[in-house]
Amino acid sequence: MSAVLQLPIGWGASGAQAAWPDPGQTWEKRPAAKAEPIPLAKAPVAGPVVSVAFYRKHTENMLRRYLYASMQVGRTPAILGESVGRGWCSSRPIRTFEDAVIFVLDMESCLDRLEELDRQMLYRVVLQEYTQAEAATLLGMSVRTICTKLPQAVDRLTGKLLEAGLLVLPD
Repeated sequence: MSAVLQLPIGWGASGAQAAWPDPGQTWEKRPAAKAEPIPLAKAPVAGPVVSVAFYRKHTENMLRRYLYASMQVGRTPAILGESVGRGWCSSRPIRTFEDAVIFVLDMESCLDRLEELDRQMLYRVVLQEYTQAEAATLLGMSVRTICTKLPQAVDRLTGKLLEAGLLVLPD
């Protein structure tokens, strides 16, 4: 036997609240609930909302790739000199030192366009691999604030990477 909750017929009906049925009535004599059709407003059909939240892990992996490439580039700073010009979009794989330089400069420009708090959270949690609790202590914030704002910061960085052409969403 299973314990099943049995509710009166009018329990889920919308509209005016119906009185409880008389216990003396049988189920056949009780009035049936009438469903009134609600006219739906014809709203324009919009396309699907494209969310970049699906690509958070990919963005975090690009940040880790940026950290590795910047360490590679930083080993020979004399070659770079004072100013380094950017060649073209670095969406291609890094195979040479020049590719690494282009990728690092593109990522730095995207990170520079973020707010300071977003950058600090990304540096602490993603690049320096602190836990969110440790990053909250270092930044003087609550853990809940970090848990709320970090995904938003990653999404904003994803948007910047999309604008720069470093990240391409599939069609």
